[in-house]
Amino acid sequence: MDINIGIDKEQREKIAEGLSRLLADSYTLYLKTHNFHWNVTGPMFSTLHLLFETHYTELALAVDQIAERIRALGVNAPGSYKQFAELTTITEETGTPGAEEMIKQLIVGQETVARTARSIFPLVDDANDEPTADLLTQRMQVHEKNAWMLRSLIDKS
Repeated sequence: MDINIGIDKEQREKIAEGLSRLLADSYTLYLKTHNFHWNVTGPMFSTLHLLFETHYTELALAVDQIAERIRALGVNAPGSYKQFAELTTITEETGTPGAEEMIKQLIVGQETVARTARSIFPLVDDANDEPTADLLTQRMQVHEKNAWMLRSLIDKS
């Protein structure tokens, strides 16, 4: 059945491509944050363990919202590690860095997701796609705030 939501097929597909990158970045950041939650040690253990849990729990909900928006646009959402690895710009961590390095990597990850969300806006604006614009705005607010909170843990000024 044809989709008639006021956004043409070509625009929906381009927006979905951007959202697929956002989904991949978000899922990769979720996985990295969960890994760090499990493996953090040191004097900030309790604080970081809880903070990382808050962040990965929020990301778990976000990936569902992003994937569902892709589907609402009439495009299949990526859903495999292979697809996410091809789409993401976030570097995986296979080792176990120290707590401060974990924080630094998560700052980079949060900022990356915010930039990915921001990069989709021109397509969304051109299509008058307010639901996607709202989703992107929410994602940027969360990731910019999370990056700030993480930075303040290691800010020495």
